[in-house]
Amino acid sequence: MTNWILDILFPKKCVGCGKEGSYFCQNCIRDIKQTDLVCPRCERLAVGGQTHPVCRRKYGLDGLWSLGIYQDSLRSAIQQLKYKGIKDLAEILMDITIEYWAKYQPFVLDQIKKDQGVGWVVIPVPLYWWRANSRGFNQSSLIGQILSKKLGLGYCDGLKRIRYTRSQAKLKGKQRKQNISGAFEISSDYTLSPKPYTLLIDDVWTTGSTLRECCWILKRAGAKKVWAITLAR
Repeated sequence: MTNWILDILFPKKCVGCGKEGSYFCQNCIRDIKQTDLVCPRCERLAVGGQTHPVCRRKYGLDGLWSLGIYQDSLRSAIQQLKYKGIKDLAEILMDITIEYWAKYQPFVLDQIKKDQGVGWVVIPVPLYWWRANSRGFNQSSLIGQILSKKLGLGYCDGLKRIRYTRSQAKLKGKQRKQNISGAFEISSDYTLSPKPYTLLIDDVWTTGSTLRECCWILKRAGAKKVWAITLAR
């Protein structure tokens, strides 16, 4: 009843086109532009988003998968989730992701199925405590929790951010790498129950500096395989 009243007083509007009825209408969902997957190291085209054999590094990412390009309706959805706190969008975006995976069976899904007996865990990129408190939640954690439930995988806040960093959005490539260096460490949650394979979750891949740094920390702690999963690139 409460939700019904709220819907009347404050009707849901699509974050893409403003049409009333839902936060993300079907037309805007269909407008999400897919893009060819790339190697997370050199960012050139790669089959299934796997890291090229020549690009593989001991502590590097094993692959990258993104739902779509960071523009238009997808960009609006991510920004409304992240900065306006419309948490319903996290569920919607994960439903879109799972529907896509079910239809197209991407390589990363094959990997999860193949290695499920060994143990995959979903780990989000953490926010610094001050930013998490001011925002009220970590969008990557929310996305990761939903994805883990839908895939039937474990979830773990396996990383913690140990120092405040400037917003990556305002920095260039080299500055991003320097800004994020040494900002993370393994959490006690991961130490208690480490898993060999990880889906590392973040909202957007721009230069990849944050996700590469997180992967480096996880692999030094014993992770054997780390795939980066983002909503947009």
